[in-house]
Amino acid sequence: MRPRPLAGRDNRHGLLRIAAATLLCAVVLDAGAQQGGGVHPVSGRRFAPVMSAAGADWLERVERDTEEAPRLALDQIGIAKGSTVADIGAGSGYLTVRLAARVGPGGRVYANDIQPGMLDLLRKRVEHERISNVTIVLGTADDPKLPPAAIDLALLVDVYHEFSQPQAMLRRIRESLRPEGRLVLLEYRKEDPAIPIRYEHKMSVAEARIEVESEGFTLARINEELPRQHILSFTRQ
Repeated sequence: MRPRPLAGRDNRHGLLRIAAATLLCAVVLDAGAQQGGGVHPVSGRRFAPVMSAAGADWLERVERDTEEAPRLALDQIGIAKGSTVADIGAGSGYLTVRLAARVGPGGRVYANDIQPGMLDLLRKRVEHERISNVTIVLGTADDPKLPPAAIDLALLVDVYHEFSQPQAMLRRIRESLRPEGRLVLLEYRKEDPAIPIRYEHKMSVAEARIEVESEGFTLARINEELPRQHILSFTRQ
């Protein structure tokens, strides 16, 4: 459910809070961003700059629990015990450790990122928490370096919009999935201007659908239960 507009003074205060949150988000993202650029040839969407390890604190902010509801997100996605999950764009491991607990000792999480600095943070976290079912993978801008036909779920949380070579990445991800495997994107809703995230770091359902389906996937489910993000589930065509 979308928040209803406030009236009068409450409305003005609400708008001020949104503006302040948007400014804070922009400062954090800019401080940790690497050079972006490029336009998707199918949708015309401009690629967002990549958040570098210098912005990792944003991934670990306390507010993320209420803003993104990670427990609800994973409940809605469905993480089977014993399954193999790829956390693509894992960053500092905020979701990696949660996925590792859900798949259990009989499962495996491939935690992928293209930045060694992020993977250093993730590695320290996994070692500190003594998690043994996570494999850390350094990918490239056009290849996540995942094993072929081995992944039950490829999960991309607030990362697809930053891909500089999304078509190549989607082809490689498709190759890594088992025949019944799923690709799931979580992206901030571009359709809702009240969500305090910079425009280029949001995606609409229409953008995601046309881009991903053009690379051999089918949008199977749209879930809007989260406070600010779409959950978009794709299957292989």
